[in-house]
Amino acid sequence: MAQVDPSEAVNRLRGLYAIVNDGPRALEITQGALSGGITVIQYRAKQGYDAQRLRDIRSVTSDANALLFMNDDWRAALDFDCDGVHLGPDDEGFEELVPLREQFGVRLVGLSCGTIDEARMAERIGADYIGVGAVYATGSKADAGAPIGVSGLESVAGSVELPAAAIGGINASNLAAVRDTGVAMAAVLSALDVEDPERAARELVDIWRQRAGVRNDV
Repeated sequence: MAQVDPSEAVNRLRGLYAIVNDGPRALEITQGALSGGITVIQYRAKQGYDAQRLRDIRSVTSDANALLFMNDDWRAALDFDCDGVHLGPDDEGFEELVPLREQFGVRLVGLSCGTIDEARMAERIGADYIGVGAVYATGSKADAGAPIGVSGLESVAGSVELPAAAIGGINASNLAAVRDTGVAMAAVLSALDVEDPERAARELVDIWRQRAGVRNDV
């Protein structure tokens, strides 16, 4: 079974959502994100995952009682006991979750969405959350498309009842604006790929929490 109680996991989809690219620093960045207060991690391996690295990341996220999502590959998510998978439009299962759910069970599924129609489709077919973007221009995803901006984020995220993770070019300078839209989560990648990922994570978490106080929520 997934490491976090599935009945509780969906309620924990909030706050910063760290996307960690596979590579020599993947475990270091994951540990820094966790130490800095981030409790949702996605492991992204576009060129194929490193089994030992993924095992190590599963181990540290389990120890921290954090959620771990696998990007793209739901079979790997099963094999390495992740809490869920995040799928894009070109991934198996994106438009039809029933066959996937038959094998994936109660683990969580997130779908990437850039339009209201895509978000509504994700809700209709039973996704647990959506990733919305790209909000800002980003160099970390070649096929991210044109930025939709904060107004686009509000429109797409607000069109469904699912938790939404804003994604694309989010960093300390624009996180407050993203937080003020009311989305449940903000995904960060490059903002953590720095010399001191723990310090960067703490700064981002602090900004999120401060804006939550302004919004009078969590």
